[in-house]
This record gives sequence, C-alpha cells and structure tokens, in this order.
Amino acid sequence: MDSVGFTSHDHNRCISGGLQTVENFCKTNRLQLTPVRRRVLEILLQQHRALGAYEILDFLRDEGLGSQPPVAYRALDFLVKHGFVHKIERLNAFIACMHPGETHTPVFMICRSCDSVAEAQREPMHGQLGDVARAAGFVIERAVIEAEGLCPKCQG
Repeated sequence: MDSVGFTSHDHNRCISGGLQTVENFCKTNRLQLTPVRRRVLEILLQQHRALGAYEILDFLRDEGLGSQPPVAYRALDFLVKHGFVHKIERLNAFIACMHPGETHTPVFMICRSCDSVAEAQREPMHGQLGDVARAAGFVIERAVIEAEGLCPKCQG
C-alpha cells in the first residue's frame, strides 16, 4: 500500500507534478480546467490537508476569484467528478488526490487529533471486503474507506 500524507516528501514536486498531471489529463480528454478550478486544485495541493468548501472559498475571495459558495462548489464538483480531488466524508472536507488520472480505490487514514489525512490505494475486491462481496454475489463498483486513528506525530 502506497501512502502519502504522514511521510516526508518533496512538497514542491508534489504540487507541480499534481498540477501537470491534471492539466495533461484535461487537455487529452478535452476537459476545461478553468482558472478557478485550477486554483482550487492548487490550493488543496499547497495546503496538503483536507479543507472545507468555505475554507477554500476564503482563499478564492482573498484572491478576487469569487465570493459566493457556488463558485467553490462548482469547482469542487468538477474536480471530484474527474478524480482530481476526493471528499473526506468524516471531515466534510476535500483533499487533492495523490494519484490523479489513475483508476484507484482510495483508503483515507484520518488522524483524530490533528485531522491530517493520508491517502493510500487498495483494491476493494481483495481482502475481507472482497470475500464478503463475492459470498453475497455482490460486485463492488466503488468503495471509499475512511479509517480514523492517530498519525505518527500525534502518537508521541
């Protein structure tokens, strides 16, 4: 399982690589990455944590890119729909995908102390969930797993 969020990495490379991947995907698939959509993604990549829609709207408002909630929600809807951003239900917040443009099933590890989030990939048809689904004759098409606990920093 490859995870990002609780480990050290080149954050500038993470931001530039994430933006470049999304820009290329949008160009290849004829999707419109508007300035607001791009900026919302950039904010999420720069902050490297889950942000609520109103927190994102504060950034946009301060930069003169919009002050009404639909501005942020429309951008987030686009970014989530195309897999560039994930919604963390537990926090009612959004986080940039660490594997944009790849088909994957995210597993989120959420620190209950500091709210930091790490994303890992997992195939839902493997392991106990896959076993239970097969036994019931169920085909999993989409799964999102959110686990709550303590990150390495907060365990100390």
